[in-house]
Amino acid sequence: MRAPRAILITGASSGLGAALAEAYASPGKTLFLGGRDSARLEAVARIATAKGAEVHTETIDVTERTHMEVWVASANRIAPLDLVIANAGISAGTGDGGPEPADQVRRVYAVNVDGVMNTVLPALPLMQQRGQGQIGIVSSLAGFRGFPGAPAYCGSKAAVKVFGEGLRPTAAREGIEVSVICPGYVRSPMTAVNDFPMPFLMEADDAAERIRRGLERNKARIAFPWPMYATVQLLQIIPPSWIDGLMGRLPTKSG
Repeated sequence: MRAPRAILITGASSGLGAALAEAYASPGKTLFLGGRDSARLEAVARIATAKGAEVHTETIDVTERTHMEVWVASANRIAPLDLVIANAGISAGTGDGGPEPADQVRRVYAVNVDGVMNTVLPALPLMQQRGQGQIGIVSSLAGFRGFPGAPAYCGSKAAVKVFGEGLRPTAAREGIEVSVICPGYVRSPMTAVNDFPMPFLMEADDAAERIRRGLERNKARIAFPWPMYATVQLLQIIPPSWIDGLMGRLPTKSG
């Protein structure tokens, strides 16, 4: 999908989602932006409108399956969706180092996994009918290895990463491109609460541009920055028993 004209983005009210909306905003583009914070969402919409895009906003929680199905379908009626980016996500960690509370784990999975499914699954049949379209699934470099400071977050991002990778070949037979997006640390309200060093922290607009270029090239995996990507790939091949002690000493993320 070299030049998508109708684009739906979840989690568009701040951070990476807002930056993606601005990256795609231009004359001739129709943006469907979803988020939970209506005031911030409208602020993003004003910026995108000023750049020439036609913008439709929806205050929505991606865990609400029926609402998501209705929104995706109504957006597609206004303008057939060329690109859907399942970006909405939340992060939480172990805080004091103990096990994560059960309700926190379930909320992280509800947003980061069910929210992706509630975005992607309604869009797929609409794209199948036209024999074209593109799906971008936002995972994370944290999805390559479970880190003890945020096991639910890592697990949820691993789940959508593998889902997207498995979906890509079969979707391609229907003319649908699927890319998995794995950023490192991006400056956003989500990372602003981290009180530990974040190597290679990048600005959201830089990350959004990398994602836009990767989607334009239909890359299977859009992972960056490369030093962190290389590091997590290395961690995948090292036997866990060799590095459990080191992993246990890493900083924890607040709950």
